[in-house]
Amino acid sequence: MEKVFNNKIQKQKIVYVFIDASNIWAAQKSKGKLLDYEKIVKKVKQIFKPKGVKFFYYSAYPANGTRDYSLDARHKFFTFLKKGLKFSVRKKPLKRIRIEDEFGEGIKEKGDMDMEIAVDVIHNIDKYEIAIFFTGDSDFLALVSYLKNHDKKVYIFSSKNNISTELRTSGNGYCDILEMDDIWGNDLKPGKNKTTLV
Repeated sequence: MEKVFNNKIQKQKIVYVFIDASNIWAAQKSKGKLLDYEKIVKKVKQIFKPKGVKFFYYSAYPANGTRDYSLDARHKFFTFLKKGLKFSVRKKPLKRIRIEDEFGEGIKEKGDMDMEIAVDVIHNIDKYEIAIFFTGDSDFLALVSYLKNHDKKVYIFSSKNNISTELRTSGNGYCDILEMDDIWGNDLKPGKNKTTLV
């Protein structure tokens, strides 16, 4: 990836990284591994050689009492990101919406963090020169355009099966995280990673 970006990346800039955890879950399932965020921090520093860097992590999680398994590990993971890696963690319980259709009544869970990401991106716009997004969500097209119009460099990290062509080509560079071998951690085992999926 460095070979792709070397001629485009300006070094010694302030870099802010915005990680849409729910969105990049698809890449983890495809890879069969969990992302290792310590390795991601190291990789970002290696590629961008920033003067300063700050990471934001966004995740919606099941509300207490809605699962038949413990959520303790997930909250320990959030604590590790905050205290161990100095991430700013934005989290909220999944919204549970009662629905009724031809199949009867049910519950739909929604955990969109787009607004939280957009608020942080705009609120901090004078603090960084490069924005990195770990997401494939095409809803961020307008935000990427806004940042570029304000002289920010924007790089998108996602996966080929989870990103639109428009978003992939909207920034100053794109990388498929499935092709990066040194940012992955433990194997993803069915039923074993319920509390630390994203």
